[in-house]
Amino acid sequence: MILEARDLTIGYRDRVVGRGLNLGLADGEVIALLGPNGSGKTTLLKTLLGLIPPLDGVVWLAGQQLNRLTVQERARLIAYVPQVHAGAFAFSVEDVVLMGRSAHADLLSRPSARDRVVAAEMIARLGIGHLAQRPSTMISGGERQLALIARALAQEPRVVVLDEPTASLDFGNQGKVMREIRALAAAGLAVIFSTHDPNHALRFADRAMLIQAGSCIAGGVSRDILTREALESLYQTRIETIESNTARVFLPD
Repeated sequence: MILEARDLTIGYRDRVVGRGLNLGLADGEVIALLGPNGSGKTTLLKTLLGLIPPLDGVVWLAGQQLNRLTVQERARLIAYVPQVHAGAFAFSVEDVVLMGRSAHADLLSRPSARDRVVAAEMIARLGIGHLAQRPSTMISGGERQLALIARALAQEPRVVVLDEPTASLDFGNQGKVMREIRALAAAGLAVIFSTHDPNHALRFADRAMLIQAGSCIAGGVSRDILTREALESLYQTRIETIESNTARVFLPD
C-alpha cells in the first residue's frame, strides 16, 4: 500500500471527529469517501495529508510514518487538490501550476528549465494550454479546478487527494474532472477523493468508504457497497435506484 491508515482517531485538541478509521490505498487505485456534511471526510483527508496530526493511530506513506517525513518529502509523495475557489491573487494559470514544483526546490528559488517543462506538460495534459497566461481569477470554476489538478501533478506525486473535486462545477466540467481522476489511476497514481455524489463513486472509484459521524460504516468494492439501502441509511433520506444490466444510477426520491 502506498498510503495506509491504522486505527486512526481524528479531530482537534478540543474535539474528536472520528475513531477507529482504517484505510489502505494502492498504486493505480481510486477510493471515494462518502458521507453527510460534518461526518469527518475532510478531517480524515487532512489527517492523511499531514495537515493535522492524528489524535491516535498512525498514517504510513510509501512505507514510512507520515509524521517522520519533512514537509518537502511529503510534497514529493502526496498532492492535495482542495475544493475549487477563486484565489485572492491574480496569478496566471502557468504560475499556479509552477507552484507545484516547489516540492522539488527551495520555496524562494526561481523555476528551473525542468520546472517549466513539467508545468507545460501538465497544462497540456489537462487541456488548458489556451489558459496558461490567463489570470486564475478570470477563468471558470471548472477550468480553475483543472489548473489545481495540474498543479498537483506538477509535484510528480504518487498519491493525489481531492476534496469534493466537483463541488460547484457544471455538469460538463464534472465529467471532465472525474474522467481525469480515472486517467490518473490508469497512469499508476493512487487517488482518494470525497464526494456527495454516489454516482461519481460508483462509476469512477474502485472502492468506497461510507463515513457517518466519524466512523466507517461500510467499505469495499464500490458496486458491492453502494446500494439503495446503504445510501438511505447514510443520508437518512429516500433514494431511488435505476438499474440495468450495465449501469446503476441513484436519485434522491
